[in-house]
Amino acid sequence: MTSERLIHLVAHRGNAAEYPENTLPAFQSALELGVRFLELDVHLSRDGIPMVIHDHLLLRTTGLPGSVFDHDAADLARLEASEPQRFGDRYSGLKVPALREVLGFLAGRPEITLFIDIKQASLIQFGHDHVVSQVLEVTRPWRSQCVLISSDLAAIHRARRLGDAPIGWGLTEYDNHSRLKYEALQPQFLFCDHRKLPAGERLWQGPWRWVIYDVATLPLAMNLAERGADYVGTMAVREMSNALRGLRTAQ
Repeated sequence: MTSERLIHLVAHRGNAAEYPENTLPAFQSALELGVRFLELDVHLSRDGIPMVIHDHLLLRTTGLPGSVFDHDAADLARLEASEPQRFGDRYSGLKVPALREVLGFLAGRPEITLFIDIKQASLIQFGHDHVVSQVLEVTRPWRSQCVLISSDLAAIHRARRLGDAPIGWGLTEYDNHSRLKYEALQPQFLFCDHRKLPAGERLWQGPWRWVIYDVATLPLAMNLAERGADYVGTMAVREMSNALRGLRTAQ
């Protein structure tokens, strides 16, 4: 195994172990820790603005009832996204960011790549063409640094048809049926939870690059790299960054 594979660490929803997920401080912390690849989730607000939040239901991240789809972007921007069940009032005041705000981290940082996960609930609510078009429009100035991803295959097809951004497909199952689909699609990236992978097998090889997520330990990252993973996604950004840095120093 080469250390080159292990340097590709993706901050899954930012440094979400230490900060509320998908918030500006979570992304800022990941960048300060030296991570060059960020992943976030997008839903559209009622008025069609891409907002950075994983669940369309607001309860887990804001402590409030209702859905993203019930609010215009201006209203959502006033809601606290402090994950009160996890952090209490420690991060009171953090807001739900718009995608445009997070894209600001890319200014003057050409080495940063942003993986933008378009969530299925928004696709159902607003339609594939509308959602993908809105995300493509907001990311246009940063197109070379953005990768549009989704577990919804139709959304990825539309992203390819409507724009020139790289695409990634999030696998819901690692099986031969999925393999036929992505071999036909030829996405630049494939995302998969490590728990869905068959134990010990080498990952299917192709022109795509593998991003295996929910990785929280160095031994698991090393094992995945040996099997062909190019990136590992984690919320435990500080711990994984330090572990990989220590590995490189020891080599």
